[in-house]
Amino acid sequence: MPVSQIPSQPTDSNSGNPGDVTPVVALKELVARLHREQNKIQDLLSSLGFALRSFNNLNQFLELIPLMATRVTDADGSALFLYKPNGQVRLEQLHWQDSRQRKNIRKALEIASSQITLIPHTIPLANATGVLDDQMHRCLGPDMQVFGTAILVKHTERGWLYVLSRDPEYTWTETRQKLVRLVADQTAVAIENDELQVELRKKERLDQELEIGAEIQRRLLPRQCPTIPGVTLAARCKPANRVGGDYYDFIPTDQEQLLQDSQVIKKDCRWALVIGDVMGKGVPAGLIMTMMRGMLRGEVLHNHSPSRILQNMNRVMYADLENSHRFVTMFYSEYDPQTKILSYSNAAHNPPFWWHASSKTVTRIDTLGMLIGLDANSQYEDAQVKLESGDAIIYYTDGLTDALGPNGDRFEEENLVACFQEACRVYTNPEQILDFLFDQVLGFTGAETQSTDDMTLVVLQVQ
Repeated sequence: MPVSQIPSQPTDSNSGNPGDVTPVVALKELVARLHREQNKIQDLLSSLGFALRSFNNLNQFLELIPLMATRVTDADGSALFLYKPNGQVRLEQLHWQDSRQRKNIRKALEIASSQITLIPHTIPLANATGVLDDQMHRCLGPDMQVFGTAILVKHTERGWLYVLSRDPEYTWTETRQKLVRLVADQTAVAIENDELQVELRKKERLDQELEIGAEIQRRLLPRQCPTIPGVTLAARCKPANRVGGDYYDFIPTDQEQLLQDSQVIKKDCRWALVIGDVMGKGVPAGLIMTMMRGMLRGEVLHNHSPSRILQNMNRVMYADLENSHRFVTMFYSEYDPQTKILSYSNAAHNPPFWWHASSKTVTRIDTLGMLIGLDANSQYEDAQVKLESGDAIIYYTDGLTDALGPNGDRFEEENLVACFQEACRVYTNPEQILDFLFDQVLGFTGAETQSTDDMTLVVLQVQ
């Protein structure tokens, strides 16, 4: 038949003839399928993001990871491996489409992972992937295709996410690599979040314990200054941290007076006024301070001289202080209300300052003596002064004189002496003197500046 006589093909799309229509329909179906796949992947990743925000249990989240990796890559299954703290590689989670084969696949993967231990300096993490790949191929057989990506937490490998396929035509395309990388990154975020939560809980427990320790320490320091005939007192301790190493105390040398908690005043009772500083800050210093307080209160009741009390304290505490690599400075004094005599001995503490009301001058009261805990055989000296009406004494720790100003310079003893003299000229009671001195130090450092050392100040004024 001549070409001109060949009937033309119908062009009506409803005619059912696939001539020119088939490519268009096929293209539409392809686009629709791609849209469905894209929507499926978006839904899966969205669900994974929701789980990451919602799950508080890391194990629940990790159960989803192999399922998500399998779905977004159209693989037969997926396996999540994580490194244990001891370096062992562990199969954490597995998803396999065919439930009949899942048990055998799991057993093979567990055998593969059990052969690897990432002992430091034996198998570098950079080589761990190849070792695990080899073991998996050996245990799963040559017909299983294995592709993986690392799980990185803060640039450190914490495990691997693998997709598995028995399809010989399965290819590890760039798109699949990106999708698995997204799932692995979500896994890394979940692991890091869980570790941060663990650290936060530890910190909360530690904060609670520190607060309990601080409360115990506050209760061990005098709740109020005692009423001692002929003198008035004021005291304040400002720790740099919640638990500090500064110590001060007022201890009656009479056992009956001590048991009565200083409420019934015996006029013939001598009072120990003591201040100390454990080298260091925080919980260790606070523990030593607490131990020191108990020992000192027992020593005071033996009615020894101040130097003998420091000597006994040094001998008893020496072993513990040596083991902890810490030392204690202490100024111990006893005031006799009947004679107005202050007896004292110093173990390398900052010597108190004495304001003489009659001459309006300031002098130190001090004796020679070594740090407590430095030498088990240290010897200490005794000394006495007789106080007069209007005289005042300040006991302090080096947190005041070492306080740093904005330019890095220290407050120093000279400033403390000058402020003490000014306060004694202007104010008439110890509480005002104490407030003035603290205000001067805080004004020097800046009210918002966090002090780096504990600050303790005790003011005694003779009536």
